[in-house]
Amino acid sequence: MAASQNGQQGDLTSEILRELSNSEPILTSEAFAGYKSADVKSALDRLGSRAMITYDTIDREEAILEPEAVEIEANGSHEARVFEALQKAMDGLTVQELEKAIGDKNVVKVGQGKAFKSKWIAKGKDGRLVASTESIKDETREQLQIIAKTRTHPDSKVITDLKKRKLVKMQKVISYKVRKGPKFALEIVKEETDLTADMLASGAWKTAAFKPYNFKSLGADQNAGALHPLNKVRHEFRQIFFEMGFEEMPTNRFVETGFWNFDALFVPQQHPARDLQDTFYISDPKVADKPHAETEDDTADYESYWNNVKEVHQEGKYGSIGYRYPWAEDESLRLVLRTHTTAISTAMLHKLASQKGPDGRPPPARYFSIDRVFRNETVDATHLAEFHQVEGVIADYGLSLGGLMEFMQIFFNKMGIEDLRFKPAYNPYTEPSMEIFSFHKGLNKLVEIGNSGMFRPEMLEAMGLPKDLRVFGWGLSLERPTMIKYKVNNIRELLGHKCDLAFIERNPAVRLEKT
Repeated sequence: MAASQNGQQGDLTSEILRELSNSEPILTSEAFAGYKSADVKSALDRLGSRAMITYDTIDREEAILEPEAVEIEANGSHEARVFEALQKAMDGLTVQELEKAIGDKNVVKVGQGKAFKSKWIAKGKDGRLVASTESIKDETREQLQIIAKTRTHPDSKVITDLKKRKLVKMQKVISYKVRKGPKFALEIVKEETDLTADMLASGAWKTAAFKPYNFKSLGADQNAGALHPLNKVRHEFRQIFFEMGFEEMPTNRFVETGFWNFDALFVPQQHPARDLQDTFYISDPKVADKPHAETEDDTADYESYWNNVKEVHQEGKYGSIGYRYPWAEDESLRLVLRTHTTAISTAMLHKLASQKGPDGRPPPARYFSIDRVFRNETVDATHLAEFHQVEGVIADYGLSLGGLMEFMQIFFNKMGIEDLRFKPAYNPYTEPSMEIFSFHKGLNKLVEIGNSGMFRPEMLEAMGLPKDLRVFGWGLSLERPTMIKYKVNNIRELLGHKCDLAFIERNPAVRLEKT
């Protein structure tokens, strides 16, 4: 049965029923070859849902001729055409004459090599090409003719060889074997979708056919919103911090002065981190006021703190010789996009110094923050100019470096990140300092996931904190643990214009494996 090729194909379901009433079973690849496979499948599903038919899916591969193979099937193989041209020439031909006779340089180039290999042609005494046998059998053409008719070949080795020669390609073909179902009929009975009051009143429901509910239907896409993976991991981090007794710091100040971002952290004014190639500076306004109380509840002494920081840098103080350079107030008041959230931690520790516990000393404290920071970085697979930093500090008496390492193990284990590696590092405001590494399976290498250390006396005692109060400080990016968790190899695919929205929608809520 030939399918209609005009724009109106008619009711395909009715055609399937009529064809099935004449013979059973039927193969759609034969009976409905002119229809699109998707249309046939849709019609079969419609009839199958009503139990009017049943069908089996048949998957097979067909060999399809490539353009070069179509030419060979029509005109003969390259080597056969070379032989035939030389056979017609009694005295043989030069390569140039052969190309002129055939009219295709590529046929001559490929064909003469294979013809020599098959010993169909040879070189004469004068160097001209001549036919060396009376007749040949063009097996390649015969094989392609069989494939053109049957879409296959009895010898599978022939298909394999022709695929290597790029003369044929395999194409998956889906067809269906259709049989009559228990409710087979030549016409589709209209099925009601709802039981109405009118049907109940008239009694029509007794003879009506109702469409069954499809409980496997996925329903329409709701286009619902989805949390970004960074927000999912951020939520888990916050829960870990709260579980461990931390207080969240306010992080609404994206713009800081050089005092809080650098000077209060004992970062000298000549440090490379303060150069334009590393830090984004604000052009308008360029400077801010000196640090001061912003609320009535803030009782910290900012004037003494300002002078202490200046002395620590310029002359040295609290057992330190300082940096011994003329400290400039204007440089300290320049406005920058904060390069780390440690600027917030510094302000919180300064306020802690003005608090008094039961023993008259500042009480122990645990602070954390998770928010954006900005650095003038070269963007690559693991770096962005704008990223999120997870910051934590613990202030208590009698702390040690071993305690910091143990805490890092506990903290990262709660995120499912184990087998940490620690490397000595340098930070102007911590001593000793350590970089923290974890193995990234996707990148197949160790990736730095954090930086840590114990804050220096030059930083803490300038605030008015007692000498025996120690402070752990550490920071890590939010992006790199997220990359490890979601197996993302390029940070630019996680955040920015290259981020795939489908990646955001399909990823489930993160659950960090807690050990």
